[in-house]
Amino acid sequence: MAEVLTIYAEEHAPTTADPGRIGYAIDALLPFWGEMKLSAVKGETCRRYAKHRAKAPGTIRRELGALQSAINYCHREGYITAAPLVTLPEKPEARTRWLTREEAAKLLWTAYRRSPHIARFILIGIYTGTRRDAILRMGFAPNTVGGWFDLDRGIMYRRGDGERETKKRRTPAPIPRQLLAHLRRWKAQGGLWAVEFSGARVGSIKTAFPSAVAAAGLGDVTPHTLKHTAITWALQGGASVWDCAGFFATSPETIERVYGHHSPNHQASVLRAIEGRK
Repeated sequence: MAEVLTIYAEEHAPTTADPGRIGYAIDALLPFWGEMKLSAVKGETCRRYAKHRAKAPGTIRRELGALQSAINYCHREGYITAAPLVTLPEKPEARTRWLTREEAAKLLWTAYRRSPHIARFILIGIYTGTRRDAILRMGFAPNTVGGWFDLDRGIMYRRGDGERETKKRRTPAPIPRQLLAHLRRWKAQGGLWAVEFSGARVGSIKTAFPSAVAAAGLGDVTPHTLKHTAITWALQGGASVWDCAGFFATSPETIERVYGHHSPNHQASVLRAIEGRK
């Protein structure tokens, strides 16, 4: 199995949009699977791996999914003659924790006092629903690292020049006027990147963001909560599912399934039909 994972890492990972994500999965898989033979891949060992890792089901699914992809790649390329099926844990229900206006204000104020660059991150996340990695790569001019804010035209480009499109779509969207004012102020201060610390682009918020959340007393909030919040507020404000899908670069099916109940128009036609009967 170590050979299978190594081949996948060396040959396929560099061709993907996010090879680091594959690398993290392989680092987790190798200690358990590395010395096993391919024939050891079965339901029992997959369940034992889940117990060994003791992580959330979503994390186990991603890691075992990478294992399956590595096996399939090696089979397709002729390195192995069979591709055993990896057993994945049940897919967890979507987490839809979102912030109330009061919670968002508390988190933002706490972050501003402790780590101003985290306050910037929160503002961008709440107003645009952009994913963490994309926010941290956003600049004020076209670049090869990530997307950029066109402050003259008021448009946000989530994907940088030369970056490949992935399943996590990063389509352009207009910049809300409240955020646009902040962005113009940050740029006027000499900034090159939307989220900066001491003049340099912030590459990770793994420590600072949880610290701000804990200080604000909001325990179960993650960076992805900001996306949930942005979509929820938009629907509560009367935005259509179709427009939300385009603005937040999320499929209409996902918007409807995960967030649709927040819309004041959710199942409105059914309610009108029932209440309108004599």
